Amino acid sequence: MNLEGKHILLGVSGGIAVYKACELLRLLQKKGAEVRVCMTEAATQFVAPLTFASLSKCPVYLKNGAMEARPFQHIDFPRWADLYLVVPATANVIGKFVYGIADDPVSLCFMSCTCPRFVAPAMNVAMYKSPAVKRNLETLRNFEDTFVMESPAGELACGEVGKGRLLEPAQIVECLERFEARGTRLENASERHPGPRQSQGSFQGDKARGRHPGGDSRRDPQQSEAARYLQETALLDLPASARTSNLEPQAYKVLITAGRTEESIDPVRYISNRSSGKTAVAIASTFLANDFDVEVVAGPMEAEFPGGVHVTKVRSAQQMHDAVLAKQSETDVLVHCAAVADYRPKVAAAEKIKDSRSQLILELEPNPNILRDCTAARRSAAKDSRMANQVIVGFALETDHFKEHAAEKFAKSGADALLLNAPVASDSGFGFDEVRYTLIRQNSEISEMKMGSKFDLAQEIVDFVENKLGASK
Repeated sequence: MNLEGKHILLGVSGGIAVYKACELLRLLQKKGAEVRVCMTEAATQFVAPLTFASLSKCPVYLKNGAMEARPFQHIDFPRWADLYLVVPATANVIGKFVYGIADDPVSLCFMSCTCPRFVAPAMNVAMYKSPAVKRNLETLRNFEDTFVMESPAGELACGEVGKGRLLEPAQIVECLERFEARGTRLENASERHPGPRQSQGSFQGDKARGRHPGGDSRRDPQQSEAARYLQETALLDLPASARTSNLEPQAYKVLITAGRTEESIDPVRYISNRSSGKTAVAIASTFLANDFDVEVVAGPMEAEFPGGVHVTKVRSAQQMHDAVLAKQSETDVLVHCAAVADYRPKVAAAEKIKDSRSQLILELEPNPNILRDCTAARRSAAKDSRMANQVIVGFALETDHFKEHAAEKFAKSGADALLLNAPVASDSGFGFDEVRYTLIRQNSEISEMKMGSKFDLAQEIVDFVENKLGASK
């Protein structure tokens, strides 16, 4: 979308994510847009109105007004706007939108504006999942000209993990650009608001906003296509009647391997791989936030899983292999994230090996390949069994010749996807929150690895799994 010269009204309600609205304002300005701001009283407790006034170079519309304010800002600001963007949108203000309560600048502007409205929720996961908020968001998604942005899973400001995060400012701008790219061309604002008050330039005209001859308020098919495209890219959250996903809450079970395995040399020594378990925790948390039933088979690890995750603890690769194969027939998704030792001592000493400082030779034998054994079990399953449509995701940790080694492992594994990651770095990987990674899919070229958080990595896996499960129904 070309934002050059467009008028964007930014509504800011009170939550910890308010500070991101400042960054969003600057990004919109860099795209050439002119931005004005309205704020709830609660929002002013997080960021002073003077900050937004300085950035926007325009007085902020506040409940108590300002010396420069005009008496009809609740009408003038929305009519001036080509687009109304509410960032962040709290549970409180979303409820006001749904029930027609207009007692602050943000809700007043929402009620009186006739341009497209984008709402970006941000709140604690418990609030986001509450029946009231779920109902209000579903109602809001069905409002004409109103689009609810996705609220991705991740670590929240309160320290909890789950859905409720605000989309990043760059993603919000991307959402607007993609919407226009899949929507219709911009039209003149005077078609929407004839009269001397109105500014020139528009986000979309009446036809684009779904107004059909005879007063029919159904969404225009072209606009619906744009919205569906955004929903597929996890930026917009559509009403239930328009969603492309066939997944039902709590309908699917995911089994994740986590941590590392330890192979005994004697009662006090062992062979192992490095793993803190942070990646597996991010994956489990993100599946949980997306309404999957989550079970984990975990070797030793430092990170802790959130409540709601069922954990079976093991130590060795053989124990993990046996536990996963025993549970495989009861699960819809397998994610092999654990750092499993490839070899184990052929014989483990019953007593501690004495330190004689002489050379010690360990004879090793290979551990079972859990990923390959799971894909083999899936292949041999009956066509009508649950396992026949299982989605299996593997992991490949490489330190050199990344693509070549990962492609070879992927071909041998039989998995549906393989997460290639390179965690050996001074500021990422083992024990850190970020990692270099790329998700390899069947019949697709291997894209370049990117640096991202482990929750970003987890969300890519969840998105892939949901699309795969949806396609198999």
